[in-house]
Amino acid sequence: MELESLKRQFGIIGHSQELNIAVERAMRVAKTDLSVLIVGESGVGKEAFSKIIHKLSHRKHQAFIAVNCGAIPEGTIDSELFGHEKGAFTGATDQRKGYFETVDKGTIFLDEIGEMPVGTQARLLRLLESGEFIKVGSSKTQNTNVRVVAATNVDLLESVTNGKFRKDLYYRLNTVPINVPSLRERRNDIEMLFKYFVNNYFESNKTLKIILDPEAMSMLKNYTWPGNIRELKNTSELLSALANEPLLNKQMLLSLIPKLSQNNLPALHNNPELSSNNGGFQEREIMFKYLMDMKNDLNDLKKVTLKLMQINNVTSDFLDENAYDNTPQQNENSSANTSQYTPSTITLSSPTKETPIKNIELEEIKTLEAMEIDMITKTLKKHKNRRRDAALELGISERTLYRKISEHGL
Repeated sequence: MELESLKRQFGIIGHSQELNIAVERAMRVAKTDLSVLIVGESGVGKEAFSKIIHKLSHRKHQAFIAVNCGAIPEGTIDSELFGHEKGAFTGATDQRKGYFETVDKGTIFLDEIGEMPVGTQARLLRLLESGEFIKVGSSKTQNTNVRVVAATNVDLLESVTNGKFRKDLYYRLNTVPINVPSLRERRNDIEMLFKYFVNNYFESNKTLKIILDPEAMSMLKNYTWPGNIRELKNTSELLSALANEPLLNKQMLLSLIPKLSQNNLPALHNNPELSSNNGGFQEREIMFKYLMDMKNDLNDLKKVTLKLMQINNVTSDFLDENAYDNTPQQNENSSANTSQYTPSTITLSSPTKETPIKNIELEEIKTLEAMEIDMITKTLKKHKNRRRDAALELGISERTLYRKISEHGL
């Protein structure tokens, strides 16, 4: 089946490369009986991928059921999945078939598999390896032929490390992983999705069919969307219901949904401290790095000046020869006294006369913006305009570097 046709059939909207890769992988693995683990944040539409796998498999005419493991209480999940015998526990007045028995020869989608209790994980592992299970309160082994597609919005490997998820079950489920991208990873699809949801709401409720101007749409694209597609759908429906006119600008958008002004881009991906403080911390890092380089250059200049003074028999009332000795203790004294020195007069000493030298004035301190431009320019030149390497040395994300280059016209 053609990729775009399949996406339309299952309501998957978007053209991003990451999304297409995930759909194509689901199409390819559907014809096998391998276990599949679908990974993605909450609200990205993982269930749609499980339905693709089922509908394109040889089990398509058999039952399909989706089970949210996180929504079933720990005390009853074994009974829900595997069934129970009459009298197995208080309230078990009748025998009950579990999902694995009723969906025999079909497909079962286990959403939020990371929330499954460890005891139930052991039962599931046995079923995956041998097709066998035992009802709660029974001693009789039963068989089933079920394909398991699991999904998670948490890092299962971290759960394995923390003892919350079985390592053997993780590798048994993760035979074929499918990564569903978040909305932040496919921002070019946001406009298409928004129009799709608005059109559906208009056709169902016959309200105003809203349109966003370019500035408002840009704000929509730059929002972080922690709830992903589900949150975007709710937002489009809310705007459709509350809007008083069809064309919305930025101010109207914010008056209806103020949270859209929150823009957490960009942030350094692997650094929690930078992520929590957005771009401001990164920019201060550039300034700090630049100032430290200036300090090192100034210290080198002072050492050279002192050497020249020694060669030319120059004396000074503000330069202490010992202050620039390389021993650790004297360096500490140097740093302690640096903030107290004031420019003074240096005189040349000779057997016949004293020649005053003009007061030394430090170069005027550059503005923070000028320092930032200089630091970025030097770093780019050092790495031959390789922006990824330059961003890494500056301690900022590539996106922040691109923005700075654009702001300063570099």
